[in-house]
Amino acid sequence: MAIYFGSNGLVELRRDTASSGIITQLDPNDVNVSKRRFSVDTFPNSLITGDQVDISTVDGTNLDLVSGHNYPDVRRYIHVDEVGGIRLFNTFALALEGRQAEASILVAPSVAKQIKLVTKNNRYRCLANIKDFEITTARDSIDLTNLGDEFKAQFDRGLISGQGTLNCLWQHQYLMCDSNYTANAPEFPSYLAQLILRMEQGADFKGQFFIYYNGSADVNSIWYEADCLVSNVAVSVQTEGVISTKIDFVTSGPFQLKSGAPQEAILQESGDLLLQEDGSKLYLEDTN
Repeated sequence: MAIYFGSNGLVELRRDTASSGIITQLDPNDVNVSKRRFSVDTFPNSLITGDQVDISTVDGTNLDLVSGHNYPDVRRYIHVDEVGGIRLFNTFALALEGRQAEASILVAPSVAKQIKLVTKNNRYRCLANIKDFEITTARDSIDLTNLGDEFKAQFDRGLISGQGTLNCLWQHQYLMCDSNYTANAPEFPSYLAQLILRMEQGADFKGQFFIYYNGSADVNSIWYEADCLVSNVAVSVQTEGVISTKIDFVTSGPFQLKSGAPQEAILQESGDLLLQEDGSKLYLEDTN
């Protein structure tokens, strides 16, 4: 009989891709070329440091923003500073750090243009500093009185829904000398606290909640997978104790219990997906 311990569990999050995006106006005065920084009129907390964003012009003309990039759109990772200023970076790790010297060189547009910003995020990252997590699944009861026999057969057992809680040690940034600061850097609990405040693009994320993670294709891992929506974030501050946070979430789509080896798509250095000739994603197992 197999007995699992919590030390083999983990949580991976994927920043959800916004479908609608944000449309705003980029003025010449919004770009500070010397500081490689620009700002746009957006709702507070709509964009978060580490987001991968597609920036494009609404009218399809060239986007005058990144030096030497003469196309209607550009994709970069962003760093958002304390006053809402944005810098563009080529990698997730550089965006977290936000150094001016590593940011993309900008140019000021000659005229004001309407631009659209859409978050594009396709990689799962571990959530750091988890103390424990709890998953609850339930089946909704449905009134079948007015349904025919064929539909009753499909829905008489109800629909699966789920909710859960994450308890984490609070952390919001890397230290300058952190040896774990890599391109595969994890998410911090502060990301979920920011996510619940992001009104324009929603507080949703995709989650993989591993009960047992082996990391090998030869031994089955066990995990729940679901589209989730952050419903509550509580931060507990003790004068002589460790600051902790409790994050509640509910599922917003199918809730699945999976077994096996998680699929891992192959990414380019830029973070973009590597596609096959038919346009489908290329997974690690496809290379054998």
